[in-house]
Amino acid sequence: MTLECNKIRGINLAQGVCDLDVPREVIDGTHEAMLQGFNQYTRYDGLPVLREAIASKLKRFNHLDADPEKNIIVSAGATGVFYSACMALLNPGDEVIVLEPFYGYHVNTLLAVGAKPVFVRLIPPGWKLDTDKLQKAVTKRTKAIVINTPANPSGKVFSKQELRALADFANEEDIFVFSDEIYEYFVYDGKKHLSPASIEGMAERTIAISGYSKTFSITGWRIGYCFCHERWARMIGYVNDLIYVCAPAPLQVGVARGIEKLPNSYYEGICADYQAKREQICDALSEAGLKPYVPSGAYYVLADVSSVQGKNSKERAMFILKKTGVASVPGSAFYHDDAGEDLVRFCFAKKDEVLKKACERIAALRL
Repeated sequence: MTLECNKIRGINLAQGVCDLDVPREVIDGTHEAMLQGFNQYTRYDGLPVLREAIASKLKRFNHLDADPEKNIIVSAGATGVFYSACMALLNPGDEVIVLEPFYGYHVNTLLAVGAKPVFVRLIPPGWKLDTDKLQKAVTKRTKAIVINTPANPSGKVFSKQELRALADFANEEDIFVFSDEIYEYFVYDGKKHLSPASIEGMAERTIAISGYSKTFSITGWRIGYCFCHERWARMIGYVNDLIYVCAPAPLQVGVARGIEKLPNSYYEGICADYQAKREQICDALSEAGLKPYVPSGAYYVLADVSSVQGKNSKERAMFILKKTGVASVPGSAFYHDDAGEDLVRFCFAKKDEVLKKACERIAALRL
């Protein structure tokens, strides 16, 4: 869709690329690190300054106790650490439960390591988790479950009650929980982000994955990390070293500087900004006759486009692009079957003037 959008010089609300300004503290920290000689390989699990900053953040924000020497692995983005974790902890033929609508990288990573995704569907409009369906999905080969909170593409934010149910399930079945929390600072309507690892009995079996691509608008820097028990961290670290060697050294310092220096008001501010952008795009979609599933977190919105011309979600996304010049992602990208054919996903992580123009074009559809 990005390629199709570029052909017509349209507005790209397809790819999850936030084009907001990078905090000055992060840029200055990176520049100073380069001048000070942080330009060589780092230890396989990241520079001490970043691991220590992450450990402090985990304590403060996620209510998790982390030893920066034992529990944290820095990698080439959240996708890099997820791949390393899957390589370290899964064997070919292992089954992993994936909640859908899913993020495509999760599924493709599992396939890349020879694991088998087993899909359990969340129920719209609130993307409710049916624990009975989880139980039915379990076999003798089930090794893990992938959780994304806040979720891409649905914006689902798991509640404490849901996470406790997941904890009971994971402990009963003795499985890993891969918890992708990359959008943890983008939670709306007064809700709070909760890390699955903070639920009683979950710290040892949870691989908590996050990073700063979205929070600092540095998707191209590839700085992500995981927090987990030290015996899993060592294994993940070995694979991370083999595949990536290390994340970019000066960029690690820049991210550490941002974590250390930016006040709470920064995170509160970007969350409020994204909530306002969410309202803007959902209003435009409703005005156009495209029903939005209002997200509780992240910066995407799924919309029901069954009223749009086309036989499937790809044709409908292309119709919207042709009529408005605004690109979206076909819903088929988020399901293993035809359940997403009436959906498309829009990303609203855009500068105000860009999003305003896109919303004006979408609203003009008036189906």
